[in-house]
Amino acid sequence: MEEVIEARHRLEMVKLAIINNPYFSISSVELERPGNSYSIDTLKYFRKRDGDAFFFILGRDAFLEIETWKNFQQLFSLSNFIVMTRPGFDKAPFPNQLPEALMSTFRYDQGAKAWFHTSGHTLYFKEITLLDISSTKVRELVKKEESVKYLIPVEVEAYIKQHGLYRKSR
Repeated sequence: MEEVIEARHRLEMVKLAIINNPYFSISSVELERPGNSYSIDTLKYFRKRDGDAFFFILGRDAFLEIETWKNFQQLFSLSNFIVMTRPGFDKAPFPNQLPEALMSTFRYDQGAKAWFHTSGHTLYFKEITLLDISSTKVRELVKKEESVKYLIPVEVEAYIKQHGLYRKSR
């Protein structure tokens, strides 16, 4: 089993990755919450704090397991969603993009190329770069001491090296 890197390191890497992008912000709310942290609780927190102007972005691989998430049906009434399709994961054709358990709460709009939830929130499926960029891939390359150039920001790469993260023996 793969070792999980301490949350403080993961938080710092995200800070470094978005430092020059004014459209992203970071929060440590999940790290500060005692016990298990669930997406439903995080969305409720941000919805109460910020209103309705945010998007939950996840990969298709995670979306395929959405039915295992705590209170997954409620997630879509709290936020807009963007599901990113990555190389190596089949892009499901319409209407097979949604799990059966969600079909009754969404309608597809061909013009918008999006799913609309009964709450008014939107679910988009977006294709991303053909580069196979994933945290798993980056960890594998670092462990094998191979280049991660163009996969992560240079600041994050430097942080990983400085702290010896994802190496064979730590």
